[in-house]
Amino acid sequence: MSSARLAASQVQGAPSRRDQAEWLTFAAFVGPNLLLLAIFSYWPLIQNVALSFTEWDMIAPVKRFVGLDNWVFVLTSNRFWQIALNTATFMLGSVGLTLVIGLGVALLLNQRLRFRDTARTILFTPTVLSGAAVAIVWYFIFDPNWGMLKTALGWVGLPSPRWVVDSHWAMPAVIIVYVWKTVGYAAVIFLAGLQGIPKELYEAARVDGANAWQRFRAVTLPGLTPITFFLLVTTILLSFQAFDIINVMTFGGPVIATTTLLYEYYNQAFVGFHAGTAAVYAITLFVLMLVLTIVQLRYVERRVTYG
Repeated sequence: MSSARLAASQVQGAPSRRDQAEWLTFAAFVGPNLLLLAIFSYWPLIQNVALSFTEWDMIAPVKRFVGLDNWVFVLTSNRFWQIALNTATFMLGSVGLTLVIGLGVALLLNQRLRFRDTARTILFTPTVLSGAAVAIVWYFIFDPNWGMLKTALGWVGLPSPRWVVDSHWAMPAVIIVYVWKTVGYAAVIFLAGLQGIPKELYEAARVDGANAWQRFRAVTLPGLTPITFFLLVTTILLSFQAFDIINVMTFGGPVIATTTLLYEYYNQAFVGFHAGTAAVYAITLFVLMLVLTIVQLRYVERRVTYG
C-alpha cells in the first residue's frame, strides 16, 4: 500500500501534459517579445552604462577607460545644472498648459455645439503632424522682423518680443509650440473621459442644488482622475523626449536657453562626438524618467478614483 501511495503522489506532483503544453504555448508567444526587448532595450542600456566610463569619439577602434571622470565632469559643471533647470521648466510648462487647456477644450467640445465633430478633427490634427513641419511654420510666425505675430501686434501698436533670438523668450516660444501640437491629444482623451461619466451623477447633483462649479468639482474632477493620471504620466514622459521642435526652432539656443537633457545628449554624441559624456546624459535622463514614473505610480495613483 505504501509503495502504491508513493507512486500516486509522484504522479499527482508531476506536471501533466496539458500543463506542459500551456507553458510551451506561453513561451512561444512571450519568448520572442522578451528576446526583442532584451536585444533592443536592456542590452543597449547595459552598453550605455559601460560607455559612460570610457572616452570614445565613436570612430576610434578602442575605447579608453576613464572611470568616473565623465560623471564628475558632467555633474559638477554649471552647464549640466542649467540644462536640468531648462528640462524641468519645459516639462512643467508644457505639461501644465497641455492638461489645463486640454481639459478646458474638452469641456467646451462636450457641449451640444454646431460643427462639434469638425472642430474635434481640426483640434486633433496638429498631434499627427510632423514636429519639424510645425516648428518651421511657427518659426516664421515668431520671426521678430517679418513674422505674422509681429505684424498682428503692430496693428494694435504693440512691440513683438524677440521670441527665438532672445534667451528670455526662447523657452516660452518652444513651450507654446509644443503645447499647440499636443493639446489636441489631451483634449481628445479628456473628452473620452467626460463621456464616460454617468449622467445620473450630474442629475443627482442638480437635484441637491449644486451649481455648475460645484458639479465640476464634485462630479467631473473625481470622474476624470483615471484619465488625468494617465495623461500626467504620458505627457511628462513625452515632454522629456521633445527634440524636433527645439532642434528646428532654436538649436538649443540662444546659448543654451532651450537645451534640454535629450538635446544635450544629441549635442555630445552626434555633434561633439563625446560618446562617454553623452552616455552620462542619457543615463541621467533615463533615471529621472524612471523615478518620476515610479513616484507617480506609487503616490499619485492613490488619489485616483476608479469606478
